[in-house]
Amino acid sequence: MDSPRVLSEDWLPMAELGIESRRERAAASALPPLSFLHVWWARRPLVASAGVVLAGLLPAWTPELAKAFPDAPQLGTEAAYRNWLKHLVGIWGDPVKARKAYDAAVGSGVRIPNPYTYKQAFRNHPSEDQTRLLAAVLHHTWGERPLVADVTAGGGSIPFAAARLGLRTHANDLNGVAAAILRSGVEYPAQYGPDLVADLEKWGGLLTNRVQARIGRYFPSGEGEQVATYIWAQTIACPNTGKPVPLVPDWTLRSAKGKEVAVRLITERDGSVLERAEFEIVQGKDIDFDPTAGTVKRGDGLSPWDDQVIDEAYIKSEAQAGRMTSTLYAVAIRLNDGTRSFRSPTAADLQAVEAAEAALAELRPTWSAADVLPTELLAEKGDRGRNSRPRLFGMYGFADMFTLRQLLVHGTFVEQYRRLIPEIQGSLPSDRAKAVLTLLGAMQGKATDYNAKSCGWHANRQTIAHVFTRHDFSFKWAFAEFEGVALYTWALAQLIDAYRGLANLMAFTGCDGVTGEPMRRDITVTQGNAADIPELADASVAHLCMDPPYYDNVMYAELSDFFYVWEKRTIGRVAPELFPADVADKDNEAVANASRFAHMGNRMRALADADYEAKMTAIFTEARRVLRDDGVLTVMFTHKRAEAWDTLGMGLLKAGFTIESSWPVNTEAEHSLHQSGVNSAASTIMLVCRKRGSQQTTTHDTYLEDIEGEVRQAAREAVERFRADGIDGVDLLLAAYGPTLSVVSQHWPVHSSEADENGRARLLRPEEALTIARSEIVRVQRARLVGHPIEFDPLTDFVIAFWDVVKDDTATFDEGRRLALAVGGLDIDELQRAKILVKKTGTVRLLSPKERVRPRAGDEELPGVRPQAASFGSLVDAVHTVCLVADEDGLAHAKALMDRTGLTKDGRFVAAVQALVNAVPRARAKGVFVLPLAGCLDRLVTAYLPEVAVPADPVEKESHIQGDITDLLA
Repeated sequence: MDSPRVLSEDWLPMAELGIESRRERAAASALPPLSFLHVWWARRPLVASAGVVLAGLLPAWTPELAKAFPDAPQLGTEAAYRNWLKHLVGIWGDPVKARKAYDAAVGSGVRIPNPYTYKQAFRNHPSEDQTRLLAAVLHHTWGERPLVADVTAGGGSIPFAAARLGLRTHANDLNGVAAAILRSGVEYPAQYGPDLVADLEKWGGLLTNRVQARIGRYFPSGEGEQVATYIWAQTIACPNTGKPVPLVPDWTLRSAKGKEVAVRLITERDGSVLERAEFEIVQGKDIDFDPTAGTVKRGDGLSPWDDQVIDEAYIKSEAQAGRMTSTLYAVAIRLNDGTRSFRSPTAADLQAVEAAEAALAELRPTWSAADVLPTELLAEKGDRGRNSRPRLFGMYGFADMFTLRQLLVHGTFVEQYRRLIPEIQGSLPSDRAKAVLTLLGAMQGKATDYNAKSCGWHANRQTIAHVFTRHDFSFKWAFAEFEGVALYTWALAQLIDAYRGLANLMAFTGCDGVTGEPMRRDITVTQGNAADIPELADASVAHLCMDPPYYDNVMYAELSDFFYVWEKRTIGRVAPELFPADVADKDNEAVANASRFAHMGNRMRALADADYEAKMTAIFTEARRVLRDDGVLTVMFTHKRAEAWDTLGMGLLKAGFTIESSWPVNTEAEHSLHQSGVNSAASTIMLVCRKRGSQQTTTHDTYLEDIEGEVRQAAREAVERFRADGIDGVDLLLAAYGPTLSVVSQHWPVHSSEADENGRARLLRPEEALTIARSEIVRVQRARLVGHPIEFDPLTDFVIAFWDVVKDDTATFDEGRRLALAVGGLDIDELQRAKILVKKTGTVRLLSPKERVRPRAGDEELPGVRPQAASFGSLVDAVHTVCLVADEDGLAHAKALMDRTGLTKDGRFVAAVQALVNAVPRARAKGVFVLPLAGCLDRLVTAYLPEVAVPADPVEKESHIQGDITDLLA
């Protein structure tokens, strides 16, 4: 049968989905309930997931479609049809208009009401008539209820979005923790709905009460207070005095202006030096010291006993020898009137800790025999082949990531959970009992994430910072301990709120308007390798929509072991099929994990790349097997490194797919910690793919030169189209990758112009085509910045492209390298010799004009800044030299230099200045340009180059809208 052309091959509401995705994630307290159920990394927004799932199933609009449903005004016109898709995913207003109103309000300083007149998209529930019409259109298109599959489902956004809309859904993940999340967050809310809340409250309450009864004595509170958090310092012995040194980088407990609280470290009283440090809570004006001057900085300690630096190597050696201990130095409390406060540790606090440690020692033999506590070791090598950071500080096993009292609390939960299993199984039907027990086991994921030695203290938010605020295992010098009695009660409340929210989203979407009866849903969750899913029949899936691991972004298996080693001891008792091994499966995980090849030395990264490509090819090959011949594969992907796109693209090509279209959607929260730092990509690229048919195979060899023109045209068109949709910077480069891969896929197999080592034609690597695309983008962007086509020299092209793409002076090393190749085959070492940039570990930074100065004698042939020069080898040297003279000697001297060297009348020089004026960000802080180069160019142009057009300055961003920004976007 002919393949139905789907919406996403022609159109996707990129701007609307992007704005709603950021709105969905704008406030941590207003995230979808799936985010509160259990930690998982790199979840996609629900609204983007729903939009992409539907657009890959709904047919492209045609008059014939409208005629087939004459009573459905939603299908009457193409515009109405597209609006209907937005309505189905919860976009019940105009987010583009609202965002423009918000930006205008910020720019003008005028207070306005919330411009979003509707709730976040995921909170809106399509009605029964809408979901019935959706089902009818899909059956008309596919001849059946189409099946949606996500074979690397992870945190569950895609399958949840699909199941919520009533689509037949299959969710799979290799990782047992992820599979448990999929059952808890997708399958069970759909199967049992809100009715399961009563069971969770009953049995969860019984479980937490039993835990509390066992551990309550180890967490005393003083009169008139309730302890909330204990704040500890990692501690080693002073190498000179032998006295304990609490290693605290910042003694601040509360940073709110006017309400500051800090800890004073005391080493002597009444003229006598103490044996151990004591701690005093100091508030407001009584803070007569700098709390940020702690006892550890950049890995080195500072002994308060002799004011000597303690070398980082000594600290690590002490930790690795098991001699790093912990010191309790502050306690966060709630007073009876509800106010929050702090106090110093008391004797009762310290005695309770000792009692807990003694209790654990007494329980250990019994618990060891019953396998209650984790005994598994952390991997020797961590993220990207680097040394495991916890191991550097003596944490060799997962149990070492907790204090002894924390282990007592978490072990008590395991013990009491197990005792509850037969009670629940004897009281509920077997499937329902398994659901309740799986969900209750998920509590421990929340509890361990917020009660471990990797938890920090948020001095500004007054909360505990959980373990995975970043996608790695961090080490905390100072850490926070959750008050044990309240911990699992809080975790249960979090679980119930999350489950209730998920169940309500399912139940209220498409429910019977009269009876309230929820619609029927068909969901299957499996745990296994995405390269081999026997549960899916051949040619059974209409839309395989997946968000695969992003190359080396997140090492899911390594990170999930933190939860795996606990949950296999709880959830694994009722769902052993999810936890078949001691730890998560790293061998079959599709990530570029260099640590797996650390024993291969310098080859480890190349082997990790090859391994990732092979595994993604196998996954895509299995996707081809299970996909209908007229089915659609949508791959969500984002990564700044071109190698990631190269390996992903090669996997798709080898597996036999063509890329029909691609869409960049801004899915990242505007202030995401995981995306912060240099040169971050904010867009996820949606690649819409089809099976390559046998008729598409060419009868003659195709080489890169044969398709270079198409690649350049695709890149040009992508830049023009996506820039008009607000895509810019790094994301604009990424947005062009999809169309480039599409050209290659349409002609596959394509051969490189370079032979292999045996002199034979070799298959093209996608990166070779991406290099051409980047060079075309640089050319197009240069013409845009200047206002007309023009040629510069490679050094000038690089600097302009760097400012235009990165919008800062610092980028990742990889992106700098790719830009260098794109502008003329330069390399980073060559640019460093030219004093264009300086490279550091993992980054490159553009040098300022002053940093580029060459001495008056010597190195005359090398690029650089020379105020006495009569001519310049590159335009960027000329611009930088003029800027340096203007800054140091004044504008008049700069004008004299331009006149003397003929730059004033040099059209290419003026064009280079124009390009830089447009490319260098003109942001100001308190009226002063943030980037000195922008300020110098502005003064120079204003004084002597009137032909250069100066763009309007961005407004200094301050919130002038009623309420907080998170309230505005909620």
